[in-house]
Amino acid sequence: MHVIFESRGRKEDRELELEFRRIAANDGASGPGRLDFGLFDFQPVFVPKAANSVGLQLADLTARPIALSHLRPDQPNRAFEIVRPKIRGLAQFP
Repeated sequence: MHVIFESRGRKEDRELELEFRRIAANDGASGPGRLDFGLFDFQPVFVPKAANSVGLQLADLTARPIALSHLRPDQPNRAFEIVRPKIRGLAQFP
């Protein structure tokens, strides 16, 4: 299963890939309910922003409002209120 990431440069991509593979290999106590990520063969794919992928555009529009809803739960977040009804559930990773 491919997981698409927007490329941010060689160093950042390498750091993200290492952390991604650590989580996918079930190393540590990350993930809600300690899900078994080993059931799938996750493969990270790094795509340049110039690819203009619809999925990456959607992630750009939703990731920040979702993250801010967790990082600053008391702060008003109109963007998240728009996104919230369109998503099923949220998993918070450390």
